[in-house]
Amino acid sequence: MLSPAVTPPACPTPVDTIADAIDRVGPLHGLPFEDRLWLARNGTELIASAGEVLYEEGAPAEQMMLILKGEIHVRRQHSGPMALFIGRAGQMTGLLPFSRMKSYGGQGFAIADCWVLAVHKSLFDDMLKAIPTMGQRVVTTLLDRVREVTRIEQQAEKLNALGKLAGNLAHELNNPASAAQRAAAGLVAELRANRENRFKLVNLCLSEQQIEAIETWEQKIFDRAAQPRDQNAATLIAREEAIRIWLNTLGCPDPWEIAAQLTEDAVTVADLDELSTFLGTSEACVLLQYLARYLRSTRSVETLVSSTARIFDLISAIKAYSYMDRAPILEVDVPAGLEATLQMLQSRIGNVRVIRDYAPDLPRISAYGSELNQVWTALIENALEAIAEMDDRGIQAQLRISARLEADMILVEIQDSGPGIRAELQDRIFEPFFTTKPPGQGLGLGLDNAMRIVRKHRGHISVRSEPGNTCFRVRLPLDQLQAY
Repeated sequence: MLSPAVTPPACPTPVDTIADAIDRVGPLHGLPFEDRLWLARNGTELIASAGEVLYEEGAPAEQMMLILKGEIHVRRQHSGPMALFIGRAGQMTGLLPFSRMKSYGGQGFAIADCWVLAVHKSLFDDMLKAIPTMGQRVVTTLLDRVREVTRIEQQAEKLNALGKLAGNLAHELNNPASAAQRAAAGLVAELRANRENRFKLVNLCLSEQQIEAIETWEQKIFDRAAQPRDQNAATLIAREEAIRIWLNTLGCPDPWEIAAQLTEDAVTVADLDELSTFLGTSEACVLLQYLARYLRSTRSVETLVSSTARIFDLISAIKAYSYMDRAPILEVDVPAGLEATLQMLQSRIGNVRVIRDYAPDLPRISAYGSELNQVWTALIENALEAIAEMDDRGIQAQLRISARLEADMILVEIQDSGPGIRAELQDRIFEPFFTTKPPGQGLGLGLDNAMRIVRKHRGHISVRSEPGNTCFRVRLPLDQLQAY
């Protein structure tokens, strides 16, 4: 059903002129004049101004349209600005004979002033009888349409997957990068502060006995700080307050700055009393201020090391996930691929309990490693989305990933504790463009892509599901000769 805004012209175009224009429609080029004249006489001439909507998404499809002039864009209203289809002058579109199309898959609107010849579906039988070559031309157009729509949808699915991957990676990189930035800033501040304090240390003129005593005392503090200990907040607050009072009694500058760090490293007032037995008041204050800054600097360096190590691990995971700088076909370690995928999706796992059950000494298989990781990504993402609602309700969600040998194949199981897939939908979830997600949240190509990749490896993928237990099973052959 076309929009009321699309109307016949006030002055109809002569049928001979319309017939000449039909010859410029690609699929109908070379059609005899008499056949084009039949279309011109039986079709309905329509015009639409730029910006007008020709039909709405979901409206019944009843017309074959020959675009004689102008351009039509079709896009899904809930899938963002990307056009699903672009129809230009010289194209045959809309409902075609032999097509199973029931309704329009998107909203069609004119980009430029359009001149269209519409043929109603009630005339299709007569048209195919009157124009013998029309059936072949229509089938060719249908095949081209399927290929183009599939290509666009697959590209959109890839972009969607890439966006999710980039979001997960950005989230994972943000935490260590932020920690490293804060640690570096703190380290610079402490180094500058101790630079100002260096002359006070030189002017202490400590004896050899005092230096040895200080080194022994500091080593005791460092050893204790390195040991695990249980500390509750009340104990820490009381200890910090006692140290601050002790420092105030000595007249040390900035006692709050020193007390907080000494408390964190398990220093007690008894330790400070021991220090005062071989150092005077001024010497003790300078030493404790230097020590507190040294401890903070050490913590900053440790944070830098751990943060940059985490970033390095993530980069290694990306390389393992994408198989960068490697041949497309290689010997793949399946559990390693599963672990790389989990690493890439770490930010989405949250409080989900992940159970790994990998059989030891699993043989490698000859495969396209990066493509297999796309399979693991699709299946694990589906599982995480299924159990996300449980996590929101405070229920402990569980994801179990296992890999083991089964006869001459590797069996990978990805199991979640989500609500399950309804029985009537389980046979359809691998169909292209089928999705149970709300409009705009999925194109229904993730599992279809997984199915195609597994079949490419001569494997098999299946699902069994009930409330609280959904399990996707992927079987991949070990024998390289059987894989390709």
